[in-house]
Amino acid sequence: MRALQKYYKQSATYKIFSGIFTLLEDFLNTLGQITIKGFQLLKALLTSPVDKKELVEQCDRFGISSLPITLSIVGMTSIIVASQVANEMVKQGGGHFIGLLMTMLIVREVGSIMSGFAIISMIGSSLASEIATMRVTEQIDAIKVLKVNPVEYLFVPRVLSGILMMPVIVIIASVVGVLAGAVATALTTDLSFRAYFESAWLGIYMKDLGVSLLKGLTFGGTIALISCTCGYHASGGAKGVGLATTKAVVWSFVAIVIWDMIFAIIFFF
Repeated sequence: MRALQKYYKQSATYKIFSGIFTLLEDFLNTLGQITIKGFQLLKALLTSPVDKKELVEQCDRFGISSLPITLSIVGMTSIIVASQVANEMVKQGGGHFIGLLMTMLIVREVGSIMSGFAIISMIGSSLASEIATMRVTEQIDAIKVLKVNPVEYLFVPRVLSGILMMPVIVIIASVVGVLAGAVATALTTDLSFRAYFESAWLGIYMKDLGVSLLKGLTFGGTIALISCTCGYHASGGAKGVGLATTKAVVWSFVAIVIWDMIFAIIFFF
């Protein structure tokens, strides 16, 4: 029997199913950790004052420091899309609708989702690695010894900064994206800036702007919460910091894509 069990554990079937169950267990554990920290965060927001100085510092980090790379990514994405679409629409007689199409695409999707990707890459990974380093070097344990709530001290200002700054980033990125699309259209076709922006106004609705702001608020809070949670539960020294940072980035990417799908189903189907 033991020989049979040993042979079975060395088989490819056992390894495949063992790997699947390990991933599922890790998924459920991480989801539970994020949910628990979310409720603890909500309780801290309702019952404890916010450290305004730390909040301002985190807002500067979340918004101002990340703005150049975010605008670059959104702007270049808009240029790529416009250069691909503009010529084809002109050929099909739809040149005067390029501005409308680009504005709808950028305001509804590109501005928010690409800003989210940029924030994850730059800020989310930074938050996760910072808190993970504090965990493995026992700084969080020292905070607890001083009878300071780690959720209030570490989570609240970071998550609040994400909620406050992400909508601002999304709006600025969307404006830059629309302008970049106009430049790309003018360079690749004979369509004037006036024609582009006259049709662009047809593609802007208050509903789209409201949904875009709501996406920014949701994305910012989600990215900060996931990154802080993954960093908080890190273990195993330098390797643990790397694994926690990777987990935070992957989970944040998946989360904002799921949120984006939910918003699309609720508001645009």
